[in-house]
Amino acid sequence: MSFTIYPAIDMRGGKCVRLLQGDYGKETVYGDSPFEMAQAFANAGAKWIHMVDLDGAKDGKRVNDTFVIEAAQKLTANVQIGGGIRTEADIAHYLERGVERVIIGSIAVSNPDFAIEMIRKYGRHIAVGIDAKNGYVATHGWLNTSEMKAVELGKRFADAGAETFIFTDIATDGMLSGPNVDAVVQMAIETGKSVIASGGVSSLEDLTVLKSQFDKGVSGAIVGKAIYEGRFTVREALEEVMG
Repeated sequence: MSFTIYPAIDMRGGKCVRLLQGDYGKETVYGDSPFEMAQAFANAGAKWIHMVDLDGAKDGKRVNDTFVIEAAQKLTANVQIGGGIRTEADIAHYLERGVERVIIGSIAVSNPDFAIEMIRKYGRHIAVGIDAKNGYVATHGWLNTSEMKAVELGKRFADAGAETFIFTDIATDGMLSGPNVDAVVQMAIETGKSVIASGGVSSLEDLTVLKSQFDKGVSGAIVGKAIYEGRFTVREALEEVMG
């Protein structure tokens, strides 16, 4: 296993977009075709593609799933999807159609028993997405902050058998200000599991810093805005973390 780069495709209204700190009112459109974007990332050498159904996250149901399934079935890269996954039928819908990993986020907070059941049933095909604001869990497209500490939630699911966590510090997401490395490392150490960093990556140096924590459990980084804004390419990111 090596440090993995996950180029991100956030989908809204069938287009590739980025939101600033999860704010649906602060959207930038970067492409008209999520599949073509995924194809470009795969062609650049990405082994994984991270896709998010923003409409789904807000509406609580699958909205942009056709693009995800197309990417999973036509590309050599693995696909992981988050957003709008609320039921076992949602999980099965993706896994049965070639998606490698399904991310459960808000439902893990609102219905942890269900989340644990899904973790035990689907194993490595489930990742737990934990979004934090000042150390506390944020849910439902980041519109709400709970009273639960992110690390405590992570430990609960790690004990239940979760192998992979995706940790987002909302304060850094889309800001190109650098990731909250300390918070990511803390999650990895406390859970003893694989944690993918999400949010804030702005430079190749940020990737180097995250990769340096690989032995502590930081297994990869999700990169979105930095690629779309031309800070570096997917290929450059992959080369930066090789070896």
